[in-house]
Amino acid sequence: MDKEERAEDTNNPMDEIIRGSEEENKLQQTRRMEIASKWMEGTGPEADIVISTRVRLARNMRNFPFPPLASDEQREKVLKLAEDVFLKNEEKSPELQILNINSLSPVYRQVLLEKHLISPLLSKENRFSALILRDDEVISIMVNEEDHFRIQCLLPGLQLEKGWQEASRYDDFLEAHVDYAFDEEKGYLTACPTNVGTGLRASVMLHLPAIVLTQQINRILSAVSQVGLAVRGLYGEGTEIVGNLLQISNQITLGQSEEEIWQNLYSVTSQLINQEKNAREHLLNEGREKIADRAGRAYGILKYARMIDSQEVMQLLSDIRLGVDLGLLKDVPVKVLNELLVLTRPGCLQYLNGKTLSPYERDLERAVQIQKWLA
Repeated sequence: MDKEERAEDTNNPMDEIIRGSEEENKLQQTRRMEIASKWMEGTGPEADIVISTRVRLARNMRNFPFPPLASDEQREKVLKLAEDVFLKNEEKSPELQILNINSLSPVYRQVLLEKHLISPLLSKENRFSALILRDDEVISIMVNEEDHFRIQCLLPGLQLEKGWQEASRYDDFLEAHVDYAFDEEKGYLTACPTNVGTGLRASVMLHLPAIVLTQQINRILSAVSQVGLAVRGLYGEGTEIVGNLLQISNQITLGQSEEEIWQNLYSVTSQLINQEKNAREHLLNEGREKIADRAGRAYGILKYARMIDSQEVMQLLSDIRLGVDLGLLKDVPVKVLNELLVLTRPGCLQYLNGKTLSPYERDLERAVQIQKWLA
């Protein structure tokens, strides 16, 4: 075998896949930029523990059935009104776009779901349902989901007050043009009784690896549930806690003001942040090299794995993030870790490839995309 043949023989097939064609790489780079969102930036107060803050307001129109019971004609009227209010107004329209759900591919709807911009219900085919989206993706308004309007603000870090103010600004603007379904005693009327009152759902996404490693998590989650807050996984109700990531949100919407609801969540979140910081300090004092080794091994696996499933990715990203936050792992931007949380999900992987992938193919492609992203 001559030199040229030996060189060809040592080429790694994965290297060719990672390089890909120049045209494919450019297309994937564009789509990766589309997948990135403001809340993934890794900025904002307490961003080493609080990944994102979400504030959502549920609103309905008076004298219209709720969307699940409305006719196509009634749903179309609601959508037309939303377009007139938000998109034909000189003050708001330059920064907003509308995405009609039925005109989107199932894969792209899955991408929007994985980015936390729409709900599982809206990700299904729904006639006359839409997403009104601000250009920075901080504000998203779901039209004809469970309620006529769901106004959401999504920010990086712990920013409950700002999230509430931003969502309220669009709520006030909509209310100036729409007659809301409102009762003096009950408050805002919603399709689900658990949202009646303020219609406010506030949540924070937390990364609590040290509390888990020091075996405090069950006690803490029990205490959180006793003060009227719900604990869920990364994608809300019905999802499990993976990668030491969890969402905490209010359960009570009736009998408290909006300010009382988000301030209570802020208070509990602040306590959790302090407990996580204390647990991290304990881990550093008791086993600094163990944590550094754990983070380094996780980084090595992600960088060199040939195939990997989503559950393992979540845990490895958690280990790396802890190492980065504690200063034990250098030159890994938190923004990249946040983007990988979403980029490695099934919908995003298929969107990047422009085709449907089997679970096996997704495990292969997940490894390829992680290596491109880390590079």
